[in-house]
Amino acid sequence: MTTTANLGFPRIGAHRELKRAVEEYWNGDRSKEELLAEGADLRERHWRKQDELGLDFVPSNDFSYYDQVLDTCAMVGAVPDRFPWDGDTVDIDTYFSMARGIQEKDLEGDTSGVQAMEMTKWFNTNYHYLVPELSRDTEFSLSSTKIIDEYEEAKAVGIDTRPVLIGPVSFLLLGKTQSEDLNALDLLEELLPVYTEALQRLADTGAQAVQIDEPALVFELDNEEQAAYTEAYEVLANATDLDIHLATYFESLGDNLPTALDLPVDSLHLDLVRGEGQLDDALEYGVPNELSLSLGLVDGRNVWRADLDTLLETVETAIDALGSDRVILGPSCSLLHVPTDLDAEPGLDDNTKLWLSFATGKIEEIVALADRANGDKTGTEALFERSRQAIKNRAESDWINDSDVQERVDGIDDAMTRRDSNRDVRREIQREAFDLPELPTTTIGSFPQTDEMREMRAAYKNEEISQSKYEAFIETQITETIERQEEIGLDVLVHGESERGDMVEYFGRQLDGFIFTENAWVQSYGTRCVRPPIIAGDVSRPEPMTVRWLSYADEQTDELVKGMLTGPVTILQWSFVRDDQTRAETCRQISLAIRDEVRDLEDAGIQAIQIDEPAFREGLPLRESQWAEYLEWAVECFRLASCGVADETQIHTHMCYAEFTDIIDAIVDMDADVISIEASRSKMELLGSFDELDYPNDIGPGVYDIHSPQIPSIEEMEDLIYNGLEVLDEDQMWVNPDCGLKTRRWVEVEPSLTNMVKAAESVRES
Repeated sequence: MTTTANLGFPRIGAHRELKRAVEEYWNGDRSKEELLAEGADLRERHWRKQDELGLDFVPSNDFSYYDQVLDTCAMVGAVPDRFPWDGDTVDIDTYFSMARGIQEKDLEGDTSGVQAMEMTKWFNTNYHYLVPELSRDTEFSLSSTKIIDEYEEAKAVGIDTRPVLIGPVSFLLLGKTQSEDLNALDLLEELLPVYTEALQRLADTGAQAVQIDEPALVFELDNEEQAAYTEAYEVLANATDLDIHLATYFESLGDNLPTALDLPVDSLHLDLVRGEGQLDDALEYGVPNELSLSLGLVDGRNVWRADLDTLLETVETAIDALGSDRVILGPSCSLLHVPTDLDAEPGLDDNTKLWLSFATGKIEEIVALADRANGDKTGTEALFERSRQAIKNRAESDWINDSDVQERVDGIDDAMTRRDSNRDVRREIQREAFDLPELPTTTIGSFPQTDEMREMRAAYKNEEISQSKYEAFIETQITETIERQEEIGLDVLVHGESERGDMVEYFGRQLDGFIFTENAWVQSYGTRCVRPPIIAGDVSRPEPMTVRWLSYADEQTDELVKGMLTGPVTILQWSFVRDDQTRAETCRQISLAIRDEVRDLEDAGIQAIQIDEPAFREGLPLRESQWAEYLEWAVECFRLASCGVADETQIHTHMCYAEFTDIIDAIVDMDADVISIEASRSKMELLGSFDELDYPNDIGPGVYDIHSPQIPSIEEMEDLIYNGLEVLDEDQMWVNPDCGLKTRRWVEVEPSLTNMVKAAESVRES
């Protein structure tokens, strides 16, 4: 019989229960025991739900209090020396200190602390992981038995799960070595005993199988890296009787397919959504007789109902070639990247719900495909028919298809993607117009979102307060935010974004073509959750979106006020995107809408406009051979949004948590007057890419890590500024935080920014 498996389930809870529990623990409002109890309750609910839906392999250890890579660091004892740890078990407080850093105060009230581990994007998703820190001194040991504990926990409630862990080779390849002469794979021999011990202990508890994720197998690997996989899995296969299910996802295996097929594992998972054609490639190469294939059929990163008839053809192809008992059906990847349950969306009409499928719905689709393949046509026909109706309904919908938008995209020409003058001419014009000091200080845009702000937005949305009362409240917030910035001494101010929740949702709600949800939360990192909009139709802008509030902010001060917009690539990347046209086409539609907003802001007197593109690098395909096509249209879309202004208008952009080396030429081609980037955790290491290219425009490398509650000292930020000046000219460098400040509190933000301004002033004087 064909079986079914899930690679991972959303961990935060349908109503963000985990987020609240963890944050209450951090704030001292919940005990450790209460936090752990909430985690146990969520796990049990999720296991039972998946079991009830009919899955054959329910995952365990896919739950995490912060991040699955951090969990792996804890399991293998990869705790950086700067964190207090006795070398035994990594407890929950050590775990959280690695994620968030440690802040301490001395008797005089001065702060110091321990910096959190670096964070970056999980492949090309909007999920962030904590980057393992690896050195020759790293001593691996089994320092967390979470994978074993959670298997036994599930077994105690009657569910025999398939535990999940990140594989040893991917763990090393995704890590960061602390010296240039260290190859991470040199540590593989020392790491493998920890994995073998964990697997042996799992087997001792009665586990039958384990899922080992090796997503790095989709990278373009050299011979040494491919050989590391062979070495690792020969060791693991010989060490345990567990069935090893090897999972790859996010791309096709490409040249690594022969290596993967020849590994001594029991099944190999192929992502057939983002690695289309992999099944045919595997069958053509030849699947070993003892190997099963796990087919990633249902999209684990998007929310559209699956085309079950088409997917069934793929299943039948695999069964014809391998036999039904060697075919496992599942999602393309972990369902971590989609919301939990469509039933939590009572506000969506039945027609819209017909189009969509969240995590529980995707499991139903997987089970229905297996049941149909196993001969049950009657019991599965209702779900198959809904799939057919959804496809037909979307194709014929007038709401989705807008001929005016399509004609405007067809009319795009090269002149729309060029500024009037080159960067050198613009720089001189802008410097004369703005008269800013060297090392000008600014922020990325958002300021703390207080409970009062959230309550007022909710009250206005629910029509509990009038528009005039809401607008008066926002005006007060903007005025206070401007005054705080003036007191701190920032050179370029922002309005604070008190009227905005999520940076993508805010704009999407004012654009045509978007669908919105109430509880479709997805984890971005730690306790940070987002509710991605759904781009279902052609995108256009009915009316100005930000001019009202930015004009008001500009009237409150004589200082330069920077307008804040979310860029087209980021809106695309951080939304669930329609799958019935190319991503490039959708992005061009968004670009035209943002272009209209940029020109309206300029007409309103806003002279500096920041178009944030933190997801620009995130959209890069995982295989280098595919980069050029993506970068061509992504750069085009940014320029389309930004190039409709005069030379006097300064265009900023912001990017964070990315390997800029991969896209540095594209960043130059974007031709933004100023780019701000995350740089504090890496201590300006990321500037190396800009130095090697002799980047021509202005740069604001972050000197304040906003993802940690730690208040950086003046001296710390001075050091970072000096590090930046080793690469940048003093008339090229700006001083700013790593990212927006909405997730921080004013008691952290004000002293941090005050120190930042003082650090900039001190360096100017020197």
